[in-house]
Amino acid sequence: MAKLSPEVRATLSRQKEQLLDLIDEAKSLEFIILEGSGENSQTLPTLEQLTEIVEQARIRLSQLSTLHLRIAEAQPSIPADLLKLMNEAITNIQNRIPALDRSLEEIKLDWRLQ
Repeated sequence: MAKLSPEVRATLSRQKEQLLDLIDEAKSLEFIILEGSGENSQTLPTLEQLTEIVEQARIRLSQLSTLHLRIAEAQPSIPADLLKLMNEAITNIQNRIPALDRSLEEIKLDWRLQ
C-alpha cells in the first residue's frame, strides 16, 4: 500500500501546523493594527505585507494538503514523480517558514507589538 514514512508524515503535520500558526498570527496582527490605527497611508504597506504573508502560507498549506491527498489516493505505490514533488515542497516550505516568521517579527517590532 502507498504510505509515506512516519518521518515524512510527522514533517507534513508539523509544517501544516506552522503554516496555520503563521496565518493565525498574521491575521491577529492585521486586526490589532486595524483596531489601533485604522487603514491609512501609514498602515497600508504593513497590511499589504500581512496579506501577502497569509497568501503565501495559504498557498503552501494547500500545496501540501493536495500532494498529501494525491499520495493517499495513489495505489498500490506512490509514483516517483509525486514523491519527488512532495519532497521538493517539503524542502521549499522548510526554507520559507522561517522567512515568513521573520517578516511577522519585524512587523511586531516596527509597530511595537511585542
